[in-house]
Parts: sequence; structure tokens; C-alpha cells
Amino acid sequence: MPRKKIKIEKKEIMPDPVYNSVYVSKFINYIMKNGKKSLAQKILYKAMERVKEITQKDPLEVFTTALKNCYPLMEVRVRRVGGATYFVPREVRNKRKFFLASKWIIEAARAKKGKPMFEKLAEEIISAYNQEGEAYKKKKDLEKLAEANKAFAHFNW
Repeated sequence: MPRKKIKIEKKEIMPDPVYNSVYVSKFINYIMKNGKKSLAQKILYKAMERVKEITQKDPLEVFTTALKNCYPLMEVRVRRVGGATYFVPREVRNKRKFFLASKWIIEAARAKKGKPMFEKLAEEIISAYNQEGEAYKKKKDLEKLAEANKAFAHFNW
């Protein structure tokens, strides 16, 4: 007997109170560990203040540009065909672009040592804004891998 398809409703995320942006609110949720949202908010808002001090520009504009600079156009998925494993390149959906860019920026900030998290995050946002840094490098590496495996695109089904 076939299963009934259940329509899953996506939860509406409220914009954050300071910048009134859904993207900032989602980014806070990605920073959050163990349900400590207030701590994640403090980290991001301090980082945005630091970005404003350093760049003398609107921190929300710098933040969104940094994210857009880290959006990957292509990614690779692993597909097994006849005992062989292939990296199959495919386009990245818009929601996944935001998730990957956010994840890379946060991971790069967490990987740095010796400073408070808000400073590391601010540095990574600024470097992504200037098209450099670990998160931007990760995007370029992924796109290079997808380009190198373009011959296996026909396995994308």
C-alpha cells in the first residue's frame, strides 16, 4: 500500500530585532550552540559593530556582500556507478548557497585561535567582503573541483 505524501510546512523565521533581516536571524541560528541564542546574538552583534569600526561602512551591507561573495555556483555530489565513484557537479539551490556560505564563514572563524569569537567572526566577514579568507577560498576550491569533474555531469539524475 503506497504511503500518503505529507506536506511539510516550512517554519517562518522572524527577522532579527536590530537589523530587521531574516538572513541575520538565520545566521544567528547557525552560530548558536546548545540552544544559547542570546550568546549567539551577542557574538554576531559585537562582530557587526567591529565590522563597522574597521570598514566605516554599513555592517549589514558588508555582511550581505560577504555572504554573496561566498555563495558557490556549483558543487559536487558523490555518485556510485558500476563500482566506480564519481564526483558529479551540479548547481546549488539558493537556500543551500546561503547555508554553505554561512557555514564556511562560521567554521573559518571558529578555526582561528587566540581571540574572542566576535573578533574572529568580524575578521572573517571582512575578508570574505574583500574576496579573500578561508570561506572564500573554500568556495573557489569547490568550484574548481566541480569544473574539473565536468565530464561526469551526465551522471546527474
